[in-house]
Amino acid sequence: MNGRTLRARLGLRCCGTTAPQRTTGPCWQMFVAMTGRVSDWPVHTWPTSTEIPSINEREAALASLGFVLVDGAEWEWTEDTGPEYHPHPVRVSLIAAAEVRPSDGGAA
Repeated sequence: MNGRTLRARLGLRCCGTTAPQRTTGPCWQMFVAMTGRVSDWPVHTWPTSTEIPSINEREAALASLGFVLVDGAEWEWTEDTGPEYHPHPVRVSLIAAAEVRPSDGGAA
């Protein structure tokens, strides 16, 4: 991974999450997409809330995972809709992504 740009993704888990810890309500979760198994990707989950994590909170979460934003990178927001089979009405969701790199310049 040395010198390689990766992507961090931030999204609201509307019904909670089971990994890496179970939550019982909506929460924001960030992961860094890497090679290998998804279950091995670095993940940060905020406490149950629908409030979007601030830029400072996102930077702190990235740092706790061993990553920083690439110089000049910004969070890019997109809208999506939940799947029709989901247990509540389909609604718009926000998803953010940004280019990141290991904080030490090497593998995290």
